[in-house]
Amino acid sequence: MIQLNQVELRQGAKLLLENASFTLFPGHKVGLVGANGCGKSSLLQLLRGEISVDAGDIQVPAQWRIVSVKQETPALQKPAIEYVLDGHVEYRRLCDALAAAEAHAEDGHALAELHSAFETINGYQLPAEAARLMSGLGFEEAQLQKPVSDFSGGWRMRLNLAQALLMPSDALLLDEPTNHLDLDAVIWFERWLQRYPGSVILISHDRDFLDATIGGILSIAHGEITQYTGNYSSFERQRAEQQLQKQIAFDRQQQKRAELQGFINRFKAKASKAKQAQSRIKVLEKMEDLLPAHQASPFSFQFPPPPHMPNPLMSLDQTDIGYNNTPLLTNVNLMLLPGSRLGLLGHNGAGKSTLIKLMAGKLAPLSGGIVVNQGVRLGYFAQHQLEALDSHASPLLHLQRLAPKEREQVLRDFLGRFGFIGDQALAPVAPFSGGEKARLALAILVWQAPNLLLLDEPTNHLDLEMRHALTMALQAFEGAVVIVSHDRHLLKSCCDEFVLVDSQQVTDFSGDLDEYQQWLLSSTKVASDLDGTEGSSETAPVKIDRKAQKRLEAEFRQQTKATRKRIENLEKLMEKSTDSLATIEQRLAEPSLYEAENKAELNQLLLQQAEHKQTLEQSEAEWLELQEQLEEETEQFREQLDGTGSR
Repeated sequence: MIQLNQVELRQGAKLLLENASFTLFPGHKVGLVGANGCGKSSLLQLLRGEISVDAGDIQVPAQWRIVSVKQETPALQKPAIEYVLDGHVEYRRLCDALAAAEAHAEDGHALAELHSAFETINGYQLPAEAARLMSGLGFEEAQLQKPVSDFSGGWRMRLNLAQALLMPSDALLLDEPTNHLDLDAVIWFERWLQRYPGSVILISHDRDFLDATIGGILSIAHGEITQYTGNYSSFERQRAEQQLQKQIAFDRQQQKRAELQGFINRFKAKASKAKQAQSRIKVLEKMEDLLPAHQASPFSFQFPPPPHMPNPLMSLDQTDIGYNNTPLLTNVNLMLLPGSRLGLLGHNGAGKSTLIKLMAGKLAPLSGGIVVNQGVRLGYFAQHQLEALDSHASPLLHLQRLAPKEREQVLRDFLGRFGFIGDQALAPVAPFSGGEKARLALAILVWQAPNLLLLDEPTNHLDLEMRHALTMALQAFEGAVVIVSHDRHLLKSCCDEFVLVDSQQVTDFSGDLDEYQQWLLSSTKVASDLDGTEGSSETAPVKIDRKAQKRLEAEFRQQTKATRKRIENLEKLMEKSTDSLATIEQRLAEPSLYEAENKAELNQLLLQQAEHKQTLEQSEAEWLELQEQLEEETEQFREQLDGTGSR
């Protein structure tokens, strides 16, 4: 097993870990979580032996084969499958030894021993195993013999991942392995990890992927490592409970501090009470500081209400889509209405991104029509948006170019919601990380107040906190959304309907993501990639006409718009009243307020407290009533859909 005992680790002057300890048992799979810059990747470097501890002890079994994914891939002319096979060092050694022995006609006994050793490592099956791994990660058969240099950076990372999975190992150290994978490859890799017998330490910002693959969490915070049992969702619940207890303890301590300080202030000048005052001063000095358990996300934003909302926003009618007069998708019929929440599903290369490019105006149809109604404001996010950023310009300058008449403070406040605060808002983009560039691209998109969002893998490079902020913003967005993503939590949270892009067709998919996963895993390709056996090709996605459903859903959203808006306003009012009450009660806890000269202020605060409590109670009552009304109307609407058979 791997053990860290009271480890201290520094990066320059920055202390990453202090008195950090944990144990990783054989076969145990854990997720490694923590804020950006807390030391997650440095910990993996430590376990790989690339850096040393500054203090403490680390024990890694000498016989353990620890494997991680290379972060760089040279532009080799070697065929892709041969590059993957290079990951198996013993296979390559024995291949070379066999070739040399046969070339020099060595004695039969030595040759037989080499063949026996080759058989022991399943050398004859390894090329087929490498091909299965590559296929599972999205490579087509024709790509296996293409030179490594022909692949883009994202696909080279897939080659590195395939190479790592082929290596014999006792433990895998994985740092964001799904960043360059699509949903199909993520699902395949998820099942592969579930069957992997060794230990795993996994850094990932995909909560569904973590939930499905790990049984424990290592959380890095304030230089310490805390171990939790269970998956990521279980960790969040445990952490929330702990934070609640810490907050309660903090509040109690603050109250006790106020009481002690009040006694000291009142009586330290009186001789008769001086001794007791001094005693309380000592208690106050020795009292351990408890930090408030408030861990608010640094990211919080909303899409502004669109100024116009055409209906429909966009429609495609018998449209053929492709490149160089070769259709990739044929006879596409699609209509986007206000409030549509559409997720695109399908195998890698089926045409999901191509469809979004057409809708974004980046690609012309080969035949048929696409109608974008007047008043549509497109918000398009794709990975090339990061490359389009001006590397010499700051985040602030990017926004100033869009809004030259807006006050600088307004723009800086807006950027602060995306984590660009202080000097970072004025720094050039060039040295930014992928996550920082993705946040800036999203900030630029949000600023332009779109009413139709086309998002192609928007969560790549984003951490869990930013993904959560994006999910919350999309849920409140009033326009239409079309999403391609491998992040199932985002799809589940933000999409009301799914469309399958498969076999040159774009069709409604009536199921949810679990049903899509079952369809995917039952297909011949995925089953054979994972198991080496032929899967069933009989299961097909359910294809139904949902035009009536879309129309009814749009009507229902319009009918309940006023109710949902009032609920949103009430939530803001309750939040404001709660914050005001907290401020007032904090002031009321100060002993000096009850002195004679502060009587007027005390009476005013008590009056304000009563007013805010009344506002809060009335708001809560109305909120509950409207929520019950909306839930009842929603249930009736669902029954109506069931009755019409449109679901």
